[in-house]
Amino acid sequence: MACLLMAGNLLASSEKTYRIGLTAVILTDQTSFLKEWQDYLSNSLQRPVQFIQRQTYEEVTDLLLGGDLDAAWICGFPYVRNREQLKLLAVPLFNGEPLYRSYLIVPTTDSVSQGIVDLKGKVFAYSDPNSNSGFLYPQVSMIREGLEPKHFFSKTFFAWAHRDVVKAVADGVAQGGAVDGYVWETLSRHEPALTAGTRLVSKSPLFGFPPLVVRRDISPANFSALRNALLKMASVTEGRRLLQRLNLDGFTEGEDSLYDGVAESVRILEGAQ
Repeated sequence: MACLLMAGNLLASSEKTYRIGLTAVILTDQTSFLKEWQDYLSNSLQRPVQFIQRQTYEEVTDLLLGGDLDAAWICGFPYVRNREQLKLLAVPLFNGEPLYRSYLIVPTTDSVSQGIVDLKGKVFAYSDPNSNSGFLYPQVSMIREGLEPKHFFSKTFFAWAHRDVVKAVADGVAQGGAVDGYVWETLSRHEPALTAGTRLVSKSPLFGFPPLVVRRDISPANFSALRNALLKMASVTEGRRLLQRLNLDGFTEGEDSLYDGVAESVRILEGAQ
């Protein structure tokens, strides 16, 4: 997701603090930004908010399912896998829609490749094994082409952040990579020198944007308070300022059907294993 990082200490949390898990850093000044966003939400909720940092979607999801977080910004892939225990809190709006794409990128020095089939025998960078755009979609793309993902590339590795996939491809560490299109577009605004080292080869169909989710056992009062704080950001000056820095237009309640495409990809991947 699109999605962000900030150091946190679970032991410092209290029952009255909203603990929100974040991952996938994209901003160069994320620490100062997240402090501002944390303060904004605390003022809006009239209760302290603490962002909790973890490197991977799995770690954040496990903390949420284990009761150590009240909400988390995760990817559609782990949401679909844990849908019986989770429910949508809010879905970000990017370019006015709760949607995004997976981008296939190559170094600018590669002027030939037109799709993933052209990267046979190359080094390929994924973002996270629980990322739809950074792992699930490219895997399913190969399966649909009749290819075997495990044997198609000469080497693959996880960069563990979409920004680091872009950097690996731009630096020539990888000859191709799968990245969250929202992250690539946002980096193009904030760090154009980085994305300038990559060439966009193809875009996936639209998928539901990485959502903010909660456990199904959250109290109705806490659920409503958290959702309303996010939904009203676009209607107030400070909220709009923060959203602009996130390169988002706002948040919407979202519908579970947004993630039908991700669920179909999960079925294809699991059926091929």
